[in-house]
Amino acid sequence: MPRNNELKKILLIGSGPIVIGQGCEFDYSGVQACKALREEGYQVVLVNSNPATIMTDPEFADRTYVEPITAEVIEAIIEREKPDALLPTMGGQTALNVAMELYRNGALARHGVKLIGANAQAIAKGEDRQLFKEAMLRIGLDLPRSGVARSLADANRVADEIGTFPLVIRPAFSLGGMGGGIAYNRDELCEIADRGLNLSPVTEVLIEESLVGWKEFEMEVMRDHADNCVVVCSIENFDPMGVHTGDSITVAPVQTLTDKEYQMMRDAAFAVIREIGVETGGSNIQFAVDPNNGRMVVIEMNPRVSRSSALASKATGFPIAKIAAKLAVGYALDEIRNDITRETPACFEPTIDYCVVKVPRFTFEKFPQADATLTTQMKSVGEAMAIGRTFKEALQKALRSLEIKRFGLCGDGADKDVDLETLRLKLSIPNADRIFYLAQAFQKGASIDEVFELTKIDRWFLRNIRQIVDEAGVLGSARVSRAAPDVSSGATYSKRRLPHFERPWAKYAITFATLNRHTLSPTARSIVLNAIIHFHEQRYELYAACVMPDHVHLLFEPAIKTDGSKGKPIFWPLGELIGSIKSSFRALR
Repeated sequence: MPRNNELKKILLIGSGPIVIGQGCEFDYSGVQACKALREEGYQVVLVNSNPATIMTDPEFADRTYVEPITAEVIEAIIEREKPDALLPTMGGQTALNVAMELYRNGALARHGVKLIGANAQAIAKGEDRQLFKEAMLRIGLDLPRSGVARSLADANRVADEIGTFPLVIRPAFSLGGMGGGIAYNRDELCEIADRGLNLSPVTEVLIEESLVGWKEFEMEVMRDHADNCVVVCSIENFDPMGVHTGDSITVAPVQTLTDKEYQMMRDAAFAVIREIGVETGGSNIQFAVDPNNGRMVVIEMNPRVSRSSALASKATGFPIAKIAAKLAVGYALDEIRNDITRETPACFEPTIDYCVVKVPRFTFEKFPQADATLTTQMKSVGEAMAIGRTFKEALQKALRSLEIKRFGLCGDGADKDVDLETLRLKLSIPNADRIFYLAQAFQKGASIDEVFELTKIDRWFLRNIRQIVDEAGVLGSARVSRAAPDVSSGATYSKRRLPHFERPWAKYAITFATLNRHTLSPTARSIVLNAIIHFHEQRYELYAACVMPDHVHLLFEPAIKTDGSKGKPIFWPLGELIGSIKSSFRALR
């Protein structure tokens, strides 16, 4: 089906000011949507209260209004601009809430404006906790035992019906879990429920049995008017249920599901988006899985572009917001070309042969009075995403990208020595530094099973953390240290990380590849060997050297560079030595 020619002018609502739970991800999505709609010849009217965003730049929309995002202001703009349609799914929870208010007060009907991307019924079923629960029961999907409360009396009644603490409180139509939390007793239930009721635009909270410790997954799903559905990206949370997905380390694609479990979750995601009624565009659907028996339950869905959509777009190269905008104006998935391949249509599900890790960034040091415990209410202010061939590589890259003066797990000298009792406490309570405490626990000899019981983090992830710790130990523990090829392959990496593994008077066995795995001729190999021998007794004591066609083996001991203070000699840094040896390869190019 071609584009909808009945539409001429489309109103797009932005996400407003950057707050916790709603940041530049929606600026990213809004820019994509504006460009896609203008590319199709539509006039775009943009409303955003934040002038600092990229999407308010003049080139992205035909008319831009920097005004408060309220129903009264939006209606006044509608009256002036007379758009044919309103696209609310690109501006996060803010845009969705104001679109629903305009629908309920009759403003859209009065001015003949059509909701596209997601209709009012779909938004209500996706965001209203009771309607969502009823929809899931109709299609036979399991849900946590729960009840909806609209007052404190209701909250206490629902708690009595469920019968056990802890309980999870989730306000309806809220942003980033704002106002929600986990109640471990009756007093906490009343406190959190009261806050959630006040912060919910419809004065409604869902109270459900706690799934703390279960594994959490997300599916980014897209659907068109012809009922074609695709999973753009599957995402797994490193932290178990109980930590908001925005505060958890997340990994794409999922790592710990069997193919059968993944296919069941994929089918369930399609059933959810169809039942909720999102006819065109993307949705984020969250699931929890009991690691003990495999029971799968649906947690919630967002019938809009979300924070995870931006992550999925960057992880797969599939521009979710752009395609969602085109679907909203009538295109089908098989009519839209893939931007990367330029051959396959968008109905082909992306597959990736690498691992993507997102690590959240916290700034609790700026808010000393804030509770640093991570719960179902989002507290991170940013994130770093990294891509690697393995989970370990991507995790280390992401941690280094946080700009917190850490160079990944182990070997940067920044870990504070913590006794085992404190370590157990830090592991059992989710916090911003738990990933570093995990590595420290393994360094102190903790077993994977012991750490699992404290954290409920899947053993697959714990094994990978343990392997990073073990590899770090190999580098610095022995009299002769073996630096693996992937460790010594980059000069920057060596300068930053290797000093923390070096020992005085140590011998190092090092193997590294030639540049781009270039095969050296016999003459070139001779030149490299002579260059290595040249530094013998100047920068190191060379015990053995073997130059192969595409790699080099060395055994040497760094020489004393200068006499340090208090009679302690300063040795040539390992990173500098490797850099000088590798310079001989560059000279051959």
